[in-house]
Amino acid sequence: MLNDYLPILIFIGVGLVVGLLPLVLGRVLAPYHPDAAKLSPYECGFEAFEDTRMKFDVRYYLVAILFIVFDLEIAFLFPWAVALKQIGRPGFLAMVLFLGILVVGFVYEWMKGALEWE
Repeated sequence: MLNDYLPILIFIGVGLVVGLLPLVLGRVLAPYHPDAAKLSPYECGFEAFEDTRMKFDVRYYLVAILFIVFDLEIAFLFPWAVALKQIGRPGFLAMVLFLGILVVGFVYEWMKGALEWE
């Protein structure tokens, strides 16, 4: 019965070693030089310990939306590239249309100055 579960136990053991070894080595071997910037819990562009109702620039949201849009674009491109031979010309044209729409949105944000950081 142990022969049936031995590969699973080995797999779990190797997974634990691969997961925990870098954490332990990083804790043991890494230099520790704390300063205020490293110990700060937030790196989002404004001071973390001010009034919670303060206004901040909407460009943070625009950058996040741009990241999501282009992340989804890449998520659609990989399966499309793998199945390109099977889907043929209609699939290629559909992806060209999809990428064209994304490029139009990107150019719109570029012209509006959403990518300019002051």
